[in-house]
Parts: sequence; structure tokens; C-alpha cells
Amino acid sequence: MKNIPIKKSFLFTLCIALMLVSCKKEMEKINDKMNDTAASVTENSDNEEKDSVIAERDSVIQKESLPPAMQEDGFYNAFIFPKDKKMKDSLFAVFNKKYSEKERYAILALNRLDSKNKWNADTLVVPAKIDTTLMEYSPFPMQIDVLSPVKKFVVFSYPIQAYGVYSNGTLVKWGPTSMGKKNAKTKTGLTFANWKKQLAISTVSSEWKLPYNFNIFNLDGIGWHQYDLPGYPASHSCLRLLMKDAKWLYGYAETWVLNPGGATTKARGTPVLVYGDYKWGGRKPWRKLLDDPNANSISVEDMSRMIEPNIEKILKEQDNREKVVDSIRAAKAVLEQMPENPRTESP
Repeated sequence: MKNIPIKKSFLFTLCIALMLVSCKKEMEKINDKMNDTAASVTENSDNEEKDSVIAERDSVIQKESLPPAMQEDGFYNAFIFPKDKKMKDSLFAVFNKKYSEKERYAILALNRLDSKNKWNADTLVVPAKIDTTLMEYSPFPMQIDVLSPVKKFVVFSYPIQAYGVYSNGTLVKWGPTSMGKKNAKTKTGLTFANWKKQLAISTVSSEWKLPYNFNIFNLDGIGWHQYDLPGYPASHSCLRLLMKDAKWLYGYAETWVLNPGGATTKARGTPVLVYGDYKWGGRKPWRKLLDDPNANSISVEDMSRMIEPNIEKILKEQDNREKVVDSIRAAKAVLEQMPENPRTESP
């Protein structure tokens, strides 16, 4: 009878031991499962991070291999060109396809460029609405009352590298120019158109051909003519123009009238005002249009202040020219009425 409690104690201990072993195995299974789950979560997280990095890298690669889209956020937009030549060529192909020849001409003119120098551009300022006449974007006022009695007037602005043409105070044309570089600045002040030549040769280099050259500072040899427009002041003091503009001004402006022998001036030509200075090393003025459409606009008040001190001289020269031209015209009419071989009677 004494052995019965011992047996019961032994069985109870054995059951406890079996339960502990079973619990341990179950805990090990649970731990293993938790470790597997944690490993799986970590692996998935790592994979997602890797996928994100790969996706971001692929996105960057894709962006770098494709032409950047034009930034459109206002009255003027920016066409930005990359430095890479292939990508730049690709974007110019987009540019050429998007705009007609006349529209491209206007856009380049707005950026003070010709087609030859368009490849120098890293950014083009592009109007949201293209006006091929450029009049929609004129920095010059459309009407200046002080010029109302002046039949023809040409103004060149150094600060914004542009010219404007007025007839009786109304703006009839404007366009881009490239004036004298920093070490060869264009002379400023009121002057008058002198002589013109359809194809002149530069005195600086005989290789420089200057179509539709119109001299305005005779002693300095300075005039306007067609030549490269690189998007900044680059000339040797002259006022460079696009070919179409140089040809138009060649026919518009009036030359001087010289006295017999050509030593002195009998009448002056069209009045020309060259004013201001360029902000050397600063942001190109036309780039400011991206932030403010009126950044380059010249007020009527500012233009009037520049012109008023010269208006008396301008009108005096205009009146004198009209009298001289009328007298020359009258003399020619008399000569035309005379017979070519007048008959004379013998004495």
C-alpha cells in the first residue's frame, strides 16, 4: 500500500514533464513561425525599397533620355534646352514641329537671335500666343504724342537690345538688334541717318559683308545693317539687324542731302535716337518676361523725357529737309521741261 503514493507521484511528475516538453516544442514552432514571418516581412520591405530605388533610377534615366517638356505657366513660357547635343537636337526637332516657320522666326527675334545662332540658346522665351508681327510684344509705347509732328523717327534701346520706328508718333515697327559689345560700345545720343549702301564691306575686316548698311555716325563709321544676332551685344559698335529688318529700314529711312561737291550737308536724314546702356553680366532682359510680361516695357513718360529735349532740333531739321527736297524737285522739273538739243539762231 505504501508503493501506491509513490507510483502516483511518479505518474504526476511524468505528465508534467511531457507537458513541458510539448509546450517547449510548441513554443519553438511559434518562434520559428514568427522568425519566418519577420524574415519574410524584412525581405519584402527590402524588395520594395529596392524596387522603389530601381523605379526612381529608371524614371531619372527616362527623364534624361527624353527632351524636357516646355514649362507653361504664364503669358510667356520657357523652352529649356539641355547641354547634351543629341538631346538638344531632339528638342529642336520638337520645337520645329510645334511652330511654323514664321512663328519660329518671331520667337527667335524675341530672344534676339537669328536662325544661325539659335543653337547657342539654352532657354527660349516663347509667348503663349504667337504674333508673327511682334507688335503684340512691343516694349515701345504704341503712341508718343511728342512725336506727332515728326514724320519719321527711329530709336535704338541699348538696355533691351531693340529698335522701334515711329511715323507721326505711331509705332509702325520694332525688332531685335545686337549693338556694340562692352569694349566697343555703340555711340549714344541724337543723330541722323546719313548715307546708305546695299552691300558694304567692313573697315575692320574685309571678310565682313554688311547688307543694307545705313550710316548714322559718319565720322565713327557706325550704322545699322544685317549681321549675326547671337542673343547679346556683340558688334564692333554698329547696330546689327535681321536681314528683313535691315532691308525694310533701308527703304524706310531718308538719307542726307549734300551740297555740290559733297563736302557739307545741305539737309539731314531721318532722326535716330540711340540711348542707354546694357546691364553687362546681368540676366538677359527678355528672360525677365518669364516673371513679368511688362519687364521690358518703356513708358510713354520715359520716352517723352528722352525725346523732348531734342524735339526742336528734330523739327527744325525736318522743315529744312522738306524745303531742300522741294527745291531740288522743282529744279529737276525745270530741267525735264527743257529740250534735249535746244535750237539756236545764227547772229
